[in-house]
Amino acid sequence: MTAYVIFDVEIGDPQQYQEFMAQVKPALEAAGARYLARGGPHKIYEGDWEPRRIVLLEFPSFAAWEAFYYGPTYQALKSIRDACSSARLVGVEGL
Repeated sequence: MTAYVIFDVEIGDPQQYQEFMAQVKPALEAAGARYLARGGPHKIYEGDWEPRRIVLLEFPSFAAWEAFYYGPTYQALKSIRDACSSARLVGVEGL
């Protein structure tokens, strides 16, 4: 079953974040993931959630997502991301 991962990101250092993005894109592709949305305009219709920059990823499965997230490649890149941004993140299994 497909997995969707939603990041709500606030970027503190855009230059360092671009360096992270340059490295994470090929890692995501290698994991079979694809971007569905990446920082485009958004509008709140209900509730009190005030997202900053939304990134929506699709993975072939929840297992593929977790293998990527907990794997050594992303964990090394995550330390770069954490140094230049803050994020909220949720994964959901698709239909």
